[in-house]
Parts: sequence; C-alpha cells; structure tokens
Amino acid sequence: MIKFLIQKEFLQIRRNGFLPRLILVFPIAIMCVMPWVMNQEVKNIRVDVVDNDRSVRSQQLVHSIEASNYFIFNGQRPTYRMALKDIETSKADMVLVIKEGFGKGAASPVLIAANAVNGTKGSIGAAYLSQIVGTHVPLVAMPSQPSVLFLYNKHLNYKVFMIPALFAILIMLMTGFLPALNIVGEKETGTIEQINVTPVPKWAFILAKLIPYWLIALFLITVCLGLSWLVYGITCQGNLLLVYLLAMLLALFFSSLGLIISNYSDTMQQAIFVMWFFVVCLMLLSGLFTPTRSMPHLAYLTTYVNPMHYFIDAIRTVFVRGGDFQSIAHQAGALAAISSIMGLWAVASYKKNS
Repeated sequence: MIKFLIQKEFLQIRRNGFLPRLILVFPIAIMCVMPWVMNQEVKNIRVDVVDNDRSVRSQQLVHSIEASNYFIFNGQRPTYRMALKDIETSKADMVLVIKEGFGKGAASPVLIAANAVNGTKGSIGAAYLSQIVGTHVPLVAMPSQPSVLFLYNKHLNYKVFMIPALFAILIMLMTGFLPALNIVGEKETGTIEQINVTPVPKWAFILAKLIPYWLIALFLITVCLGLSWLVYGITCQGNLLLVYLLAMLLALFFSSLGLIISNYSDTMQQAIFVMWFFVVCLMLLSGLFTPTRSMPHLAYLTTYVNPMHYFIDAIRTVFVRGGDFQSIAHQAGALAAISSIMGLWAVASYKKNS
C-alpha cells in the first residue's frame, strides 16, 4: 500500500513542471552564490589618518593601512577636527590619530575613532585597525605581543563557517515548504477526498508524504557536498554518514512541521504565511549567523527546543572540526526526540473523513 502511495507522490512531483527544476537548480544556485554574499567580514572601511609624528615608523603604519584589503585609505588630514568632520559627513568611517612620539614608544601612541552608527562595522573595523597598529608599536610601548593559535579553520575562511549553515537552510526550505503545500494543495483541488474514502490508514498516508522529502534531503546534501568540494575545495573533516544522519533528522522535523501546518490550513496562502513565521523564528534563534550565547537569556532558552540549533551545532562539529558520534550524541538525541514528536503530531493532526 505504502509503495503505491509513494509512487503517487513522485508522479505528482514529476508531473509538476516547476518542482523538478526547483529541486535541481535551487541547491546549485544557493551553493554557488550564497557563500560569497553571506559574509560577515567587514571590508572597504574608509580611514582618515592624522599623522602628528611624521616619523619613518608612522609612515610605515600608514602604508600598511593602504595595503590592507579591509581598508580604503581616505587620505591624511592635518588636524583631528577636520578628520572628524569627514566622519560627520559620511566621507570616512574611522580616524587614526598618530600622536607625537609614536616612533619613540610613547605611552599612548595612537587614537582610533570609529563611527559607531553601524555598531558591527565600527567595532570590527576598530579591531582590525588595532591589530595593524599593534604590529607597528615599538616594544617599549607594548612589551608583550599576544599569540593566537587557530585550531580549526586556520585561514579564517568564512565559507568554511557558512557552508554547513547552508545545508540547514536548504533542508529547511525544501523539506519544509513543499510538504506544507502538499496536503492543502490537494484540499484546494479536491483530490484529498479520494484518499479520505479509501481504507488507507492515517500513518501510512503521512509516511508516504514524508518519505519523498527525505529522499530529496539526501539528494540536496549530496549535491551540496559535491559543490563544496568542486567549487571551494572544502571537504567534510568528519564521517559523511553523520552528515547524512543529521540531514535526515532535520528533514524529518521540517517535513513533519510542513504537514502539520498543511493539515491545519485551508488555503496554500495560509500555509505559506504560517510556515514562513516558524522558519524565520527557528533560523534567527538557532545560532546560524551569530552565537546563541550573545542572545538575551529568555531568547537563549528557546534554543533548548529549537532543532535548528542542535543541527547547526552538530553539523559544524562534524564538518569543520571532524567530530565523531560521541561529540554530537547530545545534539543528535535531542534532534531525534523533537523530530519524532513532530512526526507523531503530523499523523494525529490529519483528519481522515470517511
């Protein structure tokens, strides 16, 4: 019975002129475009320099700023007031004031003033500039230089951080929205009544709806892993089977959530809006872009029931750090529990009228 129901689902997907193209093109477009644009690195920061020292060392510092890929050298200004006016008129983002005695190791050799209207750009830009200044301050002024050891992602390539997150976004969108439109679409066309008058059990009907999207999730992960290697030269550091396991658990959650929303919805428009609400909340509160520990306490408590949070944490542990199953056992267990509950809810929420 389930075999023929699954065959029906694949026939519906194949006969739809848009869905097969979407399933094939969407992951390719996301993997080839989004790693370049989903980047929180701050670049093209316009810097004014006020050099009151006029020494060889201060000029070396100015040339280092000019050569940096993160800054745009906006020129030297004779006074701090003129440089600050550039910030007020949005002609510059930061001002570096090199005080007299910089080359001789003065106690307070430089002043960094940043436009903090954009707090992220101001703080990160100031940190970048401080690192450049730190390499030119004489040891008399800074007797000890900190040393940093990067255990993972040694080249600080942001794509390594974002590619596992794209796995989550693709699974969320493809296995979430498509099931959400499935049953409600049959309600609108009237074909659901043909199923309701058959002796097909509810669990078999829902399972037949879920299995195709699990297979789609496996296809998406395979395409993403291949493109990650071919386009960016980035490969999974851990066991690929763990990546597929996590993808299947997340696909179970979102496909179940989509069917739950579809069961309670009367129109496709209603299902889309409700699904979009949950997708945005789950994504923004998952730690996909920013660390969850930076959230307010009440917002952080939502991560305990957010499957996206467990998936993001686990997939980065496997993909970036090469963790084994023991290192993700907690996340996998929580993800399996939440997904199982959603699957049972999807069966219970389907009202089969005979």
